[in-house]
Amino acid sequence: MSQTRVRTLISAVAALLTLAATSFLTTGPAAAAESYSAPLSEAIDHLDVATEQRDGYDRDKFNHWVDADGDGCDARDEVLIAEADDPPTVGSGCSLSGGRWYSYYDGVSHTQTSDIDIDHLVPLAEAWDSGAHDWSASRRESYANDLGDYRTLVGVTDSVNQAKGDQDPAEWLPEEQQCRYLREFVAVKIRWSLAVDSTEKAALEDLAGDCENSTITVTVV
Repeated sequence: MSQTRVRTLISAVAALLTLAATSFLTTGPAAAAESYSAPLSEAIDHLDVATEQRDGYDRDKFNHWVDADGDGCDARDEVLIAEADDPPTVGSGCSLSGGRWYSYYDGVSHTQTSDIDIDHLVPLAEAWDSGAHDWSASRRESYANDLGDYRTLVGVTDSVNQAKGDQDPAEWLPEEQQCRYLREFVAVKIRWSLAVDSTEKAALEDLAGDCENSTITVTVV
């Protein structure tokens, strides 16, 4: 190989190394999930306030109940298995038999999976209003099937979930364990960097006054 070609090759390699180093310094490695921890009142104060945007919402834009790990059980099944007070028997095709589930919204236990809805604690429409309208389809799917935090999806009595609909805590609270619900609602908003509107934030602040100011710890994704 001639010296000219060697020099040309060395120059090309150096240029590539420089480009790679510049790219790393500019963008850094892939961002890691961030841990957040604060007392309830402080966590509420940290929530961004923004006007809700419902335009363009369609539940189908949140592809939900997927089987992300390919084990035959979709996200709904996984929540039922994880939350069961008495574990069910898992059969072919992830059919569940037996088992018992407690719905903390109304303090009722169920032994039939048909009586349990898996509630998006921050409803899909509320998530859309609060920032998910700007998300990619894959991020919306991740939200709709979030098994990484027990607070995002919760098994509750189906009729109670249907009564809740897409309402936030300014409009609806469960009959039981309202402070737990409040803390978990705030945790999910923080986990997914979702905003609140001014009425919602005022309601959260007011309701928190009747609750223990316990610390919320959550991984922001």
